[in-house]
Amino acid sequence: MAGSSTVSGTYGGQAVIEGVMIRGPRHMAIAVRTPGGQILTRGERLPEMLAGPLRRVPLLRGMIVLYETLTLGVRALTWSSQVATGQDQREISRAQLALSLVFTLAFVGVVFFAGPVLITGWLGELTGNHWLEVVTECALRVVMIIGYIWLVGRLPEVQRVFAYHAAEHRAIHAHEHGAALRPDIVKQYPNEHARCGTAFMLTVGIVSLFAFVALGTPPLWIRLVERIILIPAVASVAYEVLRAGQAYEGNRLIAALYRPNIWLQRLTTRDPDDEQIAVAISALEHAMSLEPGAETAATPSPALATLPAEPGQ
Repeated sequence: MAGSSTVSGTYGGQAVIEGVMIRGPRHMAIAVRTPGGQILTRGERLPEMLAGPLRRVPLLRGMIVLYETLTLGVRALTWSSQVATGQDQREISRAQLALSLVFTLAFVGVVFFAGPVLITGWLGELTGNHWLEVVTECALRVVMIIGYIWLVGRLPEVQRVFAYHAAEHRAIHAHEHGAALRPDIVKQYPNEHARCGTAFMLTVGIVSLFAFVALGTPPLWIRLVERIILIPAVASVAYEVLRAGQAYEGNRLIAALYRPNIWLQRLTTRDPDDEQIAVAISALEHAMSLEPGAETAATPSPALATLPAEPGQ
């Protein structure tokens, strides 16, 4: 099993349809198993905004990571679904990408941010305590996030994605520890990873609790607007909270506070088989090959992903 890390992480990952996407310092790579059983890979250089110095600016980098996760994730999922189903491989257009991003953000905003406000909006009038209304709203948001993960995780198709999620984690663990990237070695490492994007989702829920309680109890319509427009800010603070925790992960108290992030990954991972691990290894090795002269390590990134460490750290 995994011991203490021997190298710093500079790779992030994400499970896709029958495959894995790995993001390196300046490139990303995807590996997908075709219907015929072969592993097909592709790689590309990242735009400067996603790999340049802005990505190391506190708070701003959280917004960039959120944008990166959505854009790279949509493109990787689209390509992987085409490969996995034997379709012609076509690039997603900018219009399709923009539409997907708008739909995703609207879904998150309406369901997880506006939804709890509307569901608990009657509590203040009933009890005469609007603070109770806000605290209940924020607690409900965390419960809804966990419940959504549990619910979608019961779908067989999603369970396969979760297995690739765990394969990605195990491959990155092995590389971080300097182990050989072979299925028999990689499979010895755990499914969970400290920088998993599942932790990001839970941390967003916790940060929103403190942020929205601090904003007080304005009228319902103002709260609805606040919840939507503050999503990027909440995500940025959540990213910084995760990074702060990672910096002191050797501290027992900090480790205990962040343990729920590890527990939650039991819902978003499944034990992978050797073939799934082989796909994750292919994605990681291809990503490493695109970084000339890089003796770098790996770590998993938001939604079903592992948050990469910033270059040079």
